[in-house]
Amino acid sequence: MYAEGVAVMAGRIRDEDIALVRERTAIADVISEVVTLKSAGGGNLKGLCPFHDEKSPSFNVSPARNVFYCFGCGVGGDAIKFLMDAEHLSFVESVERLAARAGIQLRYVEDDRSAPRPRPQQGQRQRLVAAHAAAVDFYRAQLTTAGARPAREFLASRGFDRAAAERYGCGFAPDGWDLLTKHLRQQGFTHDELVTAGLSRPARSGSLIDRFRRRLMWPIRDITGDVIGFGARKLFDDDDGPKYLNTPETPIYKKSHVLYGIDQAKREIAKQGKVVVVEGYTDVMACHLADVPTAVATCGTAFGGDHISVLRRVLFDSDERAGEIIFTFDGDAAGQKAALRAFEDDQRFVGRTFIAVSPDNMDPCELRLAKGDLAVRDLVARREPLVDFALRHVISRFDLDTVDGRVEAMRRAAPLVAKIKDREKRPEYVRKLAGDLGMEIEPVQRAVLNAAHGPQAGGAAPASPARPGRATPAVDSPRSMVEREALKLALQEPVLAGPMFDAVEVTDYQHPVHVAVRAAVAAAGGASTATGGAVWIERVRDACDDLAGQALVGELAVEPLRIDGEPDPRYVSITMARLQWSSVTGRIRDLKSKIQRVNPVSNKDEYFALFGELLSLEQHARALREQAAGGL
Repeated sequence: MYAEGVAVMAGRIRDEDIALVRERTAIADVISEVVTLKSAGGGNLKGLCPFHDEKSPSFNVSPARNVFYCFGCGVGGDAIKFLMDAEHLSFVESVERLAARAGIQLRYVEDDRSAPRPRPQQGQRQRLVAAHAAAVDFYRAQLTTAGARPAREFLASRGFDRAAAERYGCGFAPDGWDLLTKHLRQQGFTHDELVTAGLSRPARSGSLIDRFRRRLMWPIRDITGDVIGFGARKLFDDDDGPKYLNTPETPIYKKSHVLYGIDQAKREIAKQGKVVVVEGYTDVMACHLADVPTAVATCGTAFGGDHISVLRRVLFDSDERAGEIIFTFDGDAAGQKAALRAFEDDQRFVGRTFIAVSPDNMDPCELRLAKGDLAVRDLVARREPLVDFALRHVISRFDLDTVDGRVEAMRRAAPLVAKIKDREKRPEYVRKLAGDLGMEIEPVQRAVLNAAHGPQAGGAAPASPARPGRATPAVDSPRSMVEREALKLALQEPVLAGPMFDAVEVTDYQHPVHVAVRAAVAAAGGASTATGGAVWIERVRDACDDLAGQALVGELAVEPLRIDGEPDPRYVSITMARLQWSSVTGRIRDLKSKIQRVNPVSNKDEYFALFGELLSLEQHARALREQAAGGL
């Protein structure tokens, strides 16, 4: 649950408009922009959770009810909650973004006790993204000016024509101290917004000046396509800055999370189950234009753990569908060092990692320019397993004609073999390593075993921290399973199940978390009043005072019902009868125990009253048993 009430009051968005946003938003479309989703059966979808690392997909989406839930970490909710968690937006910002996406004109509540309030300002993220979008238009227009000739010549020298420049939004930062700053100020962006966005910076005089000048510009987009930063290349010899200059860290630009080209490549990455990691903007452009559409690059930082998390979600890199990750590095010392660093991250991928190195030590852009598109495609096709490259590189540093050289090479190479994820391949690599070293297999095998049992061995993904307040009902208990099924029907099928569900009291539930959720359904108005979907589920979640119950609402909203096909009134009747029967039989046991403790002679009236109640309950139990015939 999130603080919707506080956010709504702060943003003054009408409740009915928020409900309309929930109803009109297709949550699968929103989530699939950052997570590749596959069918999970029963109309649900699944993918790798964007909120914690996992090897098998436990992140479930229910398009029919417009909600999501992760069975691994317990995070769940509707599309508004997803954007809040995934994009770090406020409630109002999330509603406004989804409203714009759905073409909904939001209305804002006026305070009846005073003059009408103006429309609230857009959220910070929206303002910063808007500033970057305006900057893209400015830079692109400047690329056609006389002063941008060096930028156009650079693009042409790399094999990129005007169409390619337009496809990737290339532009030019002109030779002026504050041309962009003045342009954006005229469009209504404030001093603080431009500084926060990283587009301008304070000068010694206190005024603002442009961050980028006299450079070729690439807009950097996030996975949804929003421009969140820029990469700028030096063009002039008298520019004493670095060859490439990127946007600094901002509230919307985190370089450790950003992959250049991911917005254009994500669909092909998901479709092919393959990604090609290159080193620069021009390499991404060259690969895409050479029909290698799965290429992406880091932005001014080394490839790391956060990049891996982004790619695994897009790849659907899991036990069910291991992807391919292909690194292209220059063949020089720096490129080899980067490749070995990539191998250290190999354990975080479920899929296989490869390396593609041009025989002429050319990057993809140079290769395309020198030998054409086919050469780029061949480079990727000739990839070799990253572990083979790493072993060869390690061994090459030692003199294998000496005993000391062979033993030291074995010691350095053994940990690499021990880190191979596929344990069935390790014996083969032991034999290969022994052959490459010219040694007997036994000492190599011992070295690998010792490395495998060392403190750095393993490779299992770290366990996800437990989420406070996550519900853990005893799912193996028959009674608990019936209670869960009843609650699922109320949340997922309120129109069908509402009257029968509401007729069964909260006292018929035993598990304390189930009791809390049943009470929340009643507090939300009862299942009979609901039409279903995200609005209903959020209403129940908001009405639940128990943290574990709040988490369980999200879980039950996407958990499949225990029936093949669509539920019908008979299934609801059976489920509710089973629930009541469990409760009634429990009361019968308690009543029998109480009767045994009553003296029928001295307490005759009490005895016959209890006995009469017992007969009534047993009759009720028989009726429920007949109603529940067929079971779950």
